[in-house]
Amino acid sequence: MRAFGEEQRLPTEHVFLEFHPIDGQGPVELYVRLAPRPENIVHWREIQRPDTATYPGSDELLSIGSPLGRHLGMRHFGIHHEVLPPGRRTSWPHAESTEDEFIYVLEGSPDVWMDGHLHRLSCGDAVGFVAGTGQAHTFINNTDTPARLLVIGDSHRDDNLCYYAHDEDRNREISDFYWDIERPPLGPHDGLPDRLRDRLNTPADED
Repeated sequence: MRAFGEEQRLPTEHVFLEFHPIDGQGPVELYVRLAPRPENIVHWREIQRPDTATYPGSDELLSIGSPLGRHLGMRHFGIHHEVLPPGRRTSWPHAESTEDEFIYVLEGSPDVWMDGHLHRLSCGDAVGFVAGTGQAHTFINNTDTPARLLVIGDSHRDDNLCYYAHDEDRNREISDFYWDIERPPLGPHDGLPDRLRDRLNTPADED
């Protein structure tokens, strides 16, 4: 049985082919050398970052990313593969002013948190966040198995601003990049993964 996320990989340099001649004298094994693998092909595991992603001053581990777009030289939009282990979230709940975001669930059943409400997702679900709406969001894995997400957005925008729904200290830290807007009202969920809340001994309202 393969480990989580492990795919069947084809050889990239050479392969042995076996065939049987019609005279019945085979089989005959041939060595075939394949063309070198182009640099614009990459597997997400090859460029996965260390499991150390946190916010400044926080020890909360977030998702584990593979910067596919950056590695492949994409200039206009960013593409990330994200592994979201059980009990974690992709980010603190936030909204952005000028960046559209698209997220596709490759594996698992994470929750998407939107303005204080949880919505359970499954493999094949897609979520879009339109820039400028002020809809705060994050993805939370409250299950016992990892989830995998494909995340697509703008590569970099100098005009992009942001606000964090539950962290005013962080809003002050980002200073000139803080998005000062009238925020939508929030629902009852605090945006924390269940395991993190248990560790912090913080009571939660049910959504």
